[in-house]
Amino acid sequence: RSELEHLAQHDALTDLPNRALFDDRMSVALAAARRDNSQLALLFIDLDHFKKVNDTLGHSIGDRLLVDVAQRLQGCVRRMDTVARLGGDEFVVLLADTTREGAGEVARKVLDVLAQSCWLGEHELGVTPSLGISLYPQDGNDGETLLKHADAAMYRAKDKGRNAFEFYTSDINRGALENFLLENDLRQAIKLRPSALHSPPKPR
Repeated sequence: RSELEHLAQHDALTDLPNRALFDDRMSVALAAARRDNSQLALLFIDLDHFKKVNDTLGHSIGDRLLVDVAQRLQGCVRRMDTVARLGGDEFVVLLADTTREGAGEVARKVLDVLAQSCWLGEHELGVTPSLGISLYPQDGNDGETLLKHADAAMYRAKDKGRNAFEFYTSDINRGALENFLLENDLRQAIKLRPSALHSPPKPR
């Protein structure tokens, strides 16, 4: 039974906690933070250009790289913290009872540790991450909101050139909404006048 429970709660490739176990630990950490009036931080980590590794070297090398990254991430945190794999090349780190400065310190450590290349077979591979950070209580009161905001901050780090971390700020949501509305307007314009975008001008 305990082996089945472990399989149900852990990622099959990296043996890190999966989304279900991460959600449980997030609920426990949030309850403790509310009780103790403390902060917690969530780091959302996405590997830059990971698809290229899979496409050029194959999924088996990609999988070995993910296992290596998982081990390195675990070396960056305390025993009380949680490193989980959400799927693909997306990882999250839950830092209990921490501060903004503490979260920034861990983020810098992650960047430094992942910057060191590793040998997988005959391939020497380097990988860089983009990280987004959200904090309880200022960036959200529940796990879903904190995860969404950390994800949004991670995309800001990618937009700024990758291999970096960004803290969530409310203007990130504003910018994301403006981009969404702009894309939506463009889609509507294409639907209404598809020929207007690619037909050559008529001679006068």
